[in-house]
Amino acid sequence: MIVRIDKWLWAARFYRTRSMAKAAINAGHIKIDEEKIKPGRKVEINQLISIKQAVGEKVVVVLAVSSKRKGAPEAQKLYLETDTSYLKRQLLIEKKKILLLSNPIATRPNKKQRRQIHQLRQLE
Repeated sequence: MIVRIDKWLWAARFYRTRSMAKAAINAGHIKIDEEKIKPGRKVEINQLISIKQAVGEKVVVVLAVSSKRKGAPEAQKLYLETDTSYLKRQLLIEKKKILLLSNPIATRPNKKQRRQIHQLRQLE
């Protein structure tokens, strides 16, 4: 079976629509064997595909080819993420968590928090 890369990315549930997959390919976020590609490129089994997403870069090996979008369990059978890619993404996620915990975002207190502040000030 011959399938275009944009259709495969959609069927493997990396993107919600084929047009989103096509836009990512045109932006250079998708590479096959470290080469920039076009949306019409054909996908073959055992190819390495690197996908840049917000959570980091995924490097996957194509296990099967499908042009139909199915449920998530079936979609996960189309590819296998490499171990190094998985470990890099986990480290990046941990770093982001630590960064968010060490630098909390300053926001205005909500109604409940304001009441607690007023109660503390009345006790003083």
